[in-house]
Amino acid sequence: MKDILPAHIGIIMDGNGRWAKMRGLPRIEGHRQGEESIMEAVRFCAAKGIRALSLFAFSTENWERPPEEVRFLVNMSRDVLRKRLEEFMELGVRLRHLGRRDRIPEKILAWFDLAAAATAGNRGLNLNINFNYGGRREILDASLRVAEAVRRGELSPDGIDENSLREFFYAPDLPDIDLLIRTAGEMRISNFMLWHLAKAEILVTPVLWPDFGWKELEDALEEYRRRKLDEKSDYHAPERDWS
Repeated sequence: MKDILPAHIGIIMDGNGRWAKMRGLPRIEGHRQGEESIMEAVRFCAAKGIRALSLFAFSTENWERPPEEVRFLVNMSRDVLRKRLEEFMELGVRLRHLGRRDRIPEKILAWFDLAAAATAGNRGLNLNINFNYGGRREILDASLRVAEAVRRGELSPDGIDENSLREFFYAPDLPDIDLLIRTAGEMRISNFMLWHLAKAEILVTPVLWPDFGWKELEDALEEYRRRKLDEKSDYHAPERDWS
């Protein structure tokens, strides 16, 4: 039972603002507290041998939040990379930014690029920071790249299928998500990695992200194992007519 593991876990980290409000704190304090939950998830997945972890850090719609909160979230991404890069190296984590580069300040992009270059040779957990990311936008961007490849004569329209389209995604080598976790009880996927979620098990927990730690991750894996075992036990091979 212990060897039934998802290859790719995606997490929609929700509830930071509610966590802060419940304590009479500014929203940014919830995001600050959520940083430790991020590192807990990274350490957990690295220790368990999970192949990939994708964290929804900042969506293409989040630019519409209050300016103070946007500034904090943008700068927090840099601060996390700066403070945690040494630990990522120790854990063997390979870090990548997934999302559009427009609107992200150059000094923040520089840190994403530095962290990606520094960890490129690591062979442990693939950590994807989905920042300025939208699932529909990724599919649109891939489609536009396909159209340009066809225009240049590098790709035939007849040769376009799911596999060839995937080659134009932000991270073509990334496997589909096996387990999606959404914290804070919200029952929606919020435009997160739509293509990769096609066959994912979805687990929604009422736990707010700053309170989500090792125990909650263990519980999520146990639920994933249970579902996969139930799936196997419910399967019956179709009867065949051998006449």
